[in-house]
Amino acid sequence: MKSSIRRSTRAATAVALGSVLALTATACGDDGSGGAGDKGGEGSGKGTITFWDNNGGVRTDIWKQIIADFEKKYPGIKVEYVGIPAASAQSKYDTAIQGGGLPDVGGVGTAMLAEIAVQGALEPLDGRLEKSPLNDRLSRNLLDVSKSAGGGDALYQVPTSANNGTLWYRTDLFKKAGLDAPATWAKFYEAAGTLTDKGHNAFGFTIRGGEGAIAPALDAVYGQTGITSFWNGDKTTVNDPKNVAALEKYIALYKKDTPSADVNNDFTKMVAQWDSGTIGMLSHNLGSYQDHLKALGKDKFRGIPNPTLADGTRVQVSNPVDGLSLFKSSKNKAAAWKFIEFALSAAENSKFNESAGQVPANTDAAKDAWIQRAEPTKLAAEALNGADTKIVQLPYYLPDWNTISKADNEPNFQKLLLGKMSAKEFLDTLAEQLNAAQADWKKNH
Repeated sequence: MKSSIRRSTRAATAVALGSVLALTATACGDDGSGGAGDKGGEGSGKGTITFWDNNGGVRTDIWKQIIADFEKKYPGIKVEYVGIPAASAQSKYDTAIQGGGLPDVGGVGTAMLAEIAVQGALEPLDGRLEKSPLNDRLSRNLLDVSKSAGGGDALYQVPTSANNGTLWYRTDLFKKAGLDAPATWAKFYEAAGTLTDKGHNAFGFTIRGGEGAIAPALDAVYGQTGITSFWNGDKTTVNDPKNVAALEKYIALYKKDTPSADVNNDFTKMVAQWDSGTIGMLSHNLGSYQDHLKALGKDKFRGIPNPTLADGTRVQVSNPVDGLSLFKSSKNKAAAWKFIEFALSAAENSKFNESAGQVPANTDAAKDAWIQRAEPTKLAAEALNGADTKIVQLPYYLPDWNTISKADNEPNFQKLLLGKMSAKEFLDTLAEQLNAAQADWKKNH
């Protein structure tokens, strides 16, 4: 990892922290807003609190329903809703951390969690959760993702939902070829070869080679080897010889059992290509379900969790998790926590995730009727909460994670597909950058 990137990250954080301390004395008053350095207070448990939705517009209607339900149950508390488009949520929080005006409660995804937490803006939630009716009602695997993404020392986000990795496959094509569902990696590779007929422009699989390629590739690699930890001490396991061999096998599908256009395809192009009807399998999350339904009809495809090892063990990398955070500067943490508890109750969490098409964090909500009717979501929930599922925690907490996994290595992944770089070279380069970023994180935290 380039030292200049690490230095700039530390410098930016230092400036933010300095601004926070300077603004502590001028943070806003009883409305609960303030800067990151303001310790806030428990408050009366009544009055007005502010909630920032980090996916405003897309989720506005469902959050307003949840707020209406909350205010009916707690007439002494009013929730002011502020919808922020997902693309600008990170910058909005950063500005408020430095200048004041943070909300009491906010939607904070795992991709931005560590950066907000390291600036001292978030309240640790472990103790509150232990005393809450939510204790033992939330997915342990999702809580582990939340804690890891915040840096691992404390829980700074209560997860609301997850968008699990899904292997979509054409049931009509599988039936015609006499193939079993690709539930294991062995059956996945068998199907990829059997369904490919280049003469008729038919392929067994479509691989993501463009923007966003790294996480799906790591999912396939760790899923095949069964390695369950991203770190071995202070060194990453990404370039373990078993992972190198698994990546070699995976990328060997390119142009043999996949279209050549895959090298440039992001998820939008990849989904559209699969929906055209000539490709057997696609690895993408639950979010593309409606696209498949519209293009293919409900009887021509299924969505199942990513393949398992031969013994049934499923290993998958952590997917980004959305959740709610309590801001340390809140002057009414008691009321704000009540709102978080209510939003994560079985009924409300179920309502939210039915609207979002995602997996509920509340395990009671994950048993509701709408999930039983939506098989891909049902199977994803079972996988996320299953005893046989092992989740490899990607280091979302590293300030340089997005740079490493996108700008630095997406071009390298394309070189890998095109044969201009070996799997070992690719993973060794990735490992070198990750190890440097991890050492920098530990030095400064």
